[in-house]
Amino acid sequence: MDQKLTADQSQRTDEELAAEAAREGSDGPAFAELVRRLRDPVWRICFRLMSNEHDAADAAQEVFVRLFFNRDKFAGRSKYTTWAHSVAVRTCLAMRRARGRRQRRVASASEDMMESAAAHESPDAAANHLDLTVMLDALDEDDRALLLLKYAENYSHEDLAEMFDISVSACKMRISRAREKVKQRFEPGLGAGE
Repeated sequence: MDQKLTADQSQRTDEELAAEAAREGSDGPAFAELVRRLRDPVWRICFRLMSNEHDAADAAQEVFVRLFFNRDKFAGRSKYTTWAHSVAVRTCLAMRRARGRRQRRVASASEDMMESAAAHESPDAAANHLDLTVMLDALDEDDRALLLLKYAENYSHEDLAEMFDISVSACKMRISRAREKVKQRFEPGLGAGE
């Protein structure tokens, strides 16, 4: 019987499973199937946004706890995966913000050391030391997340707009501005003399 139930669950859409999960008890098979399907994509989002495995694992666990306790809140206005991924994004952003001032002080000290080292190196050598993480950390949390999800995870503008609760045009504008900010900050010679 369990094998038949599992086979039945694997044939159902995420939205069907979500509707059933909202009605079932704490150990229901519909929610278990959703977790199985979402485990890898949610972990990838968490890893991209949290930048290390330990924090990503903590964030992913928190995401699934939130999905479980809010399983009756999925309204069906979007795909379930988009809704679940938006929960993952909001969870990670909240966790990153909670790190707050301590992380900013560490990043600032790291940036000062990098600028000091760059002053004593040739421009080519300094460019080789640029790290994508440092570049992305120059952005605010939401813009950083938008760029990571757009370019590392290939989300559409429509999905990102829904995740961040903004219009598609606002999403495109924020991504464009974030890219420009990174470009201006880390490619200072680009606009000069060209």
